Amino acid sequence: MKNSQNINKGIVFLLCMLLVVSMVSGCTQQTANSADESTYIAGSYTVEAEGNGGPIKLEVKFSEDEIIDIKILSQAETTGLGDNALNSIKSQILDGQTLDVDTVSGATNSSKAIITAVEDAVKQAGGDVEVLKNNGTKKENEGKVVRLQADVVVVGAGASGVSAAIAAADEGAKVIIIEKTGVIGGASNLSWAGKFFNSSAAIESGLVVDEEKTIDDWIVNNHWRVDAAAIRQYVTKSGDTYDWLKEKGYNTTYMNFGGEQLHVLPPYENREETLKRMLAESVENQGGQVITNTTGKKLIVNEDGDVIGVVAEKIDGTTLEITAQNVIMATGGYAANKEMVKEAFGFEGVNGGLGQNIGEGLEMSWEAGAKVPDNFGGQMLHQTLARATSDLKSNYESFKASYPLMLSYLPNFMNVGTSGARFRDEAATLTAVAAANTSAFNGPYHYVVVSKSQIDSLIAEGMIGVNAPGLPGLPPEFYADFQDQFTLDNPWKDAYKVLDSMVENGDGYKGDTIEELAKNAGMDVEVFKETYNNYKNAINTGVDTEFGKNKEYLTPMGENGPYYAIIAEINNLGSVGGLLVNKKFQVLNNNRIPINGLYAVGLESEGVLFNDTYVGNGVGIGYAFTSGRLGGQYAAKEILKK
Repeated sequence: MKNSQNINKGIVFLLCMLLVVSMVSGCTQQTANSADESTYIAGSYTVEAEGNGGPIKLEVKFSEDEIIDIKILSQAETTGLGDNALNSIKSQILDGQTLDVDTVSGATNSSKAIITAVEDAVKQAGGDVEVLKNNGTKKENEGKVVRLQADVVVVGAGASGVSAAIAAADEGAKVIIIEKTGVIGGASNLSWAGKFFNSSAAIESGLVVDEEKTIDDWIVNNHWRVDAAAIRQYVTKSGDTYDWLKEKGYNTTYMNFGGEQLHVLPPYENREETLKRMLAESVENQGGQVITNTTGKKLIVNEDGDVIGVVAEKIDGTTLEITAQNVIMATGGYAANKEMVKEAFGFEGVNGGLGQNIGEGLEMSWEAGAKVPDNFGGQMLHQTLARATSDLKSNYESFKASYPLMLSYLPNFMNVGTSGARFRDEAATLTAVAAANTSAFNGPYHYVVVSKSQIDSLIAEGMIGVNAPGLPGLPPEFYADFQDQFTLDNPWKDAYKVLDSMVENGDGYKGDTIEELAKNAGMDVEVFKETYNNYKNAINTGVDTEFGKNKEYLTPMGENGPYYAIIAEINNLGSVGGLLVNKKFQVLNNNRIPINGLYAVGLESEGVLFNDTYVGNGVGIGYAFTSGRLGGQYAAKEILKK
């Protein structure tokens, strides 16, 4: 009995001990969980990442378990696009407490920059970046379908799409316009000027062009591989577009640009708001809708092959099925689709257009039976860029950071391809389209070679010292923030320091001798030596037997190093064409017959104007507004015939 009591006491003691251990273990486990819940070291962290326009600086504030706030301290992203993207990404991160967020179409670099900066802050705060990257959630309305109806639906809200929507609404049509990004205006928000032939402003100024000669020359210069009716329509009707825009409150300023009729667009900061107001006064006033952050996915086609609407997806996952009597494609081409551009045109330079333009509109239309034009592939190569500029702006004021860029626009320096061979009369740099296409024909980039003697002259006297014929023909937005310094006689202080920084950043090369420069830049040494010697002979004799360069541009190079090779790339502002249209902007099928219900305006349809590449000045924007205006009118009027 006593033994039994002892056993019972032992069991009780053992159970108590197990209970104590269990309680202790439980407390220990709870303590561990509490520690894990402290995800971050609370506080504010200042971080920075390189955006599209320069450094983006943030202050990210954490509590112990969440990201409380993201303050954008400084940024230089594109107004209305890049800055909107920063705010959009910021909201997504804070709302979802996640780094698994979608970049904003058209502002990929800005989006990636703020995500990268926040990642850095998370690391500094002791957080787990990988957990946040895998913390994405299902889109709020994924699986939800909303059905809408309109007379006309426009896909894309750039200059052509907005013009088409407004023009159709003014004809009495109920219009729905969808836009992939959160920004209205597309490339027109970044452009400088458009060409409206013989506008009332041009005529009043006394500059009138011969329209018939313009049309004839245009056709000949494109080797007759164009639609003469489309060219005639643009040349003879674009002047009316100037007055139409003016009536709508979108005021352009006429200028005589060396005998060309150009019309400078409104101040950058006013453009989007003006277009929004125009849409409100026409499209929305007629019962239509403007829907942003919505991407077209597929055209709706009936059993007869007629296009009767479009399927689109909103950023929150909602699927829109929009039925309409006519659909107008205005999706801006495919220039941001690097693989597509390489396959169609062989170009490997820089996409200077909008990042959202990857060809979805073309793919949708081709799938619906649209013909791929015989001249498919043309691009709008229009500017020269120096790869060094962005990196240099992190350490130098804009004027100094732009030294390599300005040199690439002057005819006074030897230009060579990657092999080391000269490929053009460098006076081609004086004309944007000539400069771009001659370079692109020779590879993804070229070198601008500058010698010690030439640099010394720049330091002493500015561009006058190298006999520059005029200021480099940079687009105005390139020098807007150093306009006061942008003069021919402003000495180039710290030029060697800037160029050495360029080399250190990997955006150019240096050599104390010609042979060393060629070797460092990856050129063929013998090819470059021969090129250099031939060029020196042209300088000495004043006769360029290879390319006929004007002796006034043959600036002496001296006899001593160092020598620098600046990497110069070509900027592609957009693709040209992809859909074949008639003069009513109806999209044609493989038999060149209109597809009922499908229209195209802007870049998608611009292939009818050019053979293999864009050669205009202001035509891109002028045609965007004009084709949109006319295409919208035709699409609306066609409904009345049905």
